[in-house]
Amino acid sequence: MDVYRSAFVPHDIAAPIRGSATGPLAGLTFVAKDMYAIAGERIGCGNPTFLETQQPAAQHCPVVQKLLDAGATLTGKTICEELFYSVSGNNFHYGTPVNARAPGRLPGGSSSGSASATGAGLCDFSLGSDTGGSVRVPASFNGIWGLRPTHGRVDATGVQDMAPTLDVPGWFAATPGVFRNVGAVLLDQRRVPANLTRVIFAEDAFAEAEPAVAELLRTLLEFMADDLPPLMHSKIAPEGFDPWREAMRIVQAYEVWQTFGQFMISRNPKLGPGIRERMEFASTVTPDMHAASSAVRRKMQDHIYAIATPGTVIALPSAPSIAPPVDIAGAALEEFRVRVMRLTVTSSLTGLPQVSIPAGTIAGCPIGLSFIGWPGGDEALLDLAYQLAPHCGMAG
Repeated sequence: MDVYRSAFVPHDIAAPIRGSATGPLAGLTFVAKDMYAIAGERIGCGNPTFLETQQPAAQHCPVVQKLLDAGATLTGKTICEELFYSVSGNNFHYGTPVNARAPGRLPGGSSSGSASATGAGLCDFSLGSDTGGSVRVPASFNGIWGLRPTHGRVDATGVQDMAPTLDVPGWFAATPGVFRNVGAVLLDQRRVPANLTRVIFAEDAFAEAEPAVAELLRTLLEFMADDLPPLMHSKIAPEGFDPWREAMRIVQAYEVWQTFGQFMISRNPKLGPGIRERMEFASTVTPDMHAASSAVRRKMQDHIYAIATPGTVIALPSAPSIAPPVDIAGAALEEFRVRVMRLTVTSSLTGLPQVSIPAGTIAGCPIGLSFIGWPGGDEALLDLAYQLAPHCGMAG
């Protein structure tokens, strides 16, 4: 499949939208996941029936407008998974974007097209979003830089909701310098600066990764030792990740139904495998179930906030494995989803920022190393990613 055509929606913009002639991103190109309002265009959320229900946007959403004002040029709209409800990267209607860095393997989702385009060199950076891992996992699988910002630090006006208390706009970049510069444009003024004094090696998170992945990342952290404080080995989930993962599954499903339930009832859209089953489950989640899971979430937040204080970052794998083969299905795919969620739940439920940096390859396939920061510590994570770039073979 052609890499370029695989990444972009059939209802793509007709021509590039030029940015300002000057600015910190002048001369750079970007693409946007099919959830960002673009003047004169409709949002599709990865589903043709949803696209039919939408009216063209009257104006660009603030995120897109800020990037254009900073000099970047928007060159396309990218495919995402249906209603953003998966992390694999498949789309039943539009196909699976090609992972140029791991041919024959999934690109990760739901921000699949944006990550695919960035990894293939079709743009300098791209817009995605992250609810349960949709920036962090594709960044890992495509060997690129990705940030899930602190919840609320990037203006989400005009960006389609999925599960609003979990959703954040995020971005990918092919190089660390551009990656950091995009943050200077998009992040609000609620920065919480602090010198990095502690890195927690999350032993229980590393235990969730395949042995080869964990070993590669451990080795990389050893090479990074001169640029990091001494590692403190600790577990971050006292009772394991599954209670948190189950709470996130319930909270996410409840909010998803609040967002898309009326559309599902009124239009009964055709959905691909896995997405329909998750939507059917979402329709059954009661307010009492949501309240119980929210209580688990609050307790978990208190626990993690006590760890992720200014100056502290938590090191963990971005994903438990290299990208699975594109034909993975059934029980194997569901097992993969569960393992992913054990690693992504900490940042998702707390709203803390998490950066994924390209750590290397296993059998020729990329894998990412992540750091979770403190609330408002996004710039510190971007600076850290830039500082560590030479260890990833990518400087500048």
